[in-house]
Amino acid sequence: MRRTAVAIAAGAMAVSLAACGSAAESGDKSEASDSAAKKGDAIKVGLLLPENQTARYEKFDKPLIEKKVKELTNNKAEVVYANAKQDASLQNQQVDTMVTNKVDVLILDAVDAKAIAGSVKKAKEAGIPVVAYDRLAEGPIDAYTSFDNVTVGKTQGEALLEALGDKAKKGQIVMMNGSSTDPNAAQFKEGAHAALDGKVKVGREYDTKEWKPENANANMEGAISALGKDKIVGVYSANDGMAGGIITALKAAGIKVPVTGQDAELAGVQRIVTGEQFMSVYKPYAPEAEAAAEMAVALAQGKSLDSVAKDTVDSPTTKGVPSVLVPVVSLTQENINDTVIKDGVYTVEEICTGKYKAACDKLGLK
Repeated sequence: MRRTAVAIAAGAMAVSLAACGSAAESGDKSEASDSAAKKGDAIKVGLLLPENQTARYEKFDKPLIEKKVKELTNNKAEVVYANAKQDASLQNQQVDTMVTNKVDVLILDAVDAKAIAGSVKKAKEAGIPVVAYDRLAEGPIDAYTSFDNVTVGKTQGEALLEALGDKAKKGQIVMMNGSSTDPNAAQFKEGAHAALDGKVKVGREYDTKEWKPENANANMEGAISALGKDKIVGVYSANDGMAGGIITALKAAGIKVPVTGQDAELAGVQRIVTGEQFMSVYKPYAPEAEAAAEMAVALAQGKSLDSVAKDTVDSPTTKGVPSVLVPVVSLTQENINDTVIKDGVYTVEEICTGKYKAACDKLGLK
């Protein structure tokens, strides 16, 4: 199994909370921190996730964060949840509502990193710290956890080149990037280009509105029409949902080429089993969710992040944000057993239903 390393200090995934912080960290927040420390475990955590099109948020992120928050607070904390359903205006309203309802901390996965900045500022002015989750929101955020997104894109690009082999010099690829409103998408694209540029020709490239599979499908149909089906040797897809739409368009045109993905969604894993999709990026959600919960609880209780966040990142508006960056894995047919099955993300029975059973048996999934 090939693993892609990310800048992360040893032990960042198994973190504990420390009650003492540096003077530089507390600064003018000391009064708020003293107040927060008095709350103990009976805190209110606002959790705002961006959409429900991608399976991961409702199936993994939400329950994992809720579970960890409860563990860290002796089951006394309350988690208030809202999903923006890919609507940036709605998410701004949801943040405002949580500020009005006086949550003690926010875990925020932004629909639109720029558009949310004003609401983040409102939370800050109300003394409510904000943990940016999975996407680096703009505004005065206090902490951030995600994956090394440039490395994710590089992992995808390298996998596509591996799948293409000599064909990389004999045709063109299509690049299907994510939404232009998602800062992660720009970083995935950066990493993918770092791997692909100069090694394969990009015939067409798209930023896919709202990450929607149907938009990726329409873009792919346009690329096939523009380039010709005999000229396309592979497709860079930034995630599994879009890969599904892309593969539908490829099938309709009678094209079978390697397609990348991300998120290890069940449908994506099943396409990998059958060979319709070459790879996905497996991002272990548990360490990301647990890091967000640990940072949120620490901030709500007025504690230091020193023992949790071993890295820092810069956003366009905030420098030196305490961060936890989690490693990722290139998921292919060869390591399904050692990743999503071993980690309990899916069972063999969930993956190997009906039409997938024969392919699963051939791969020795168990």
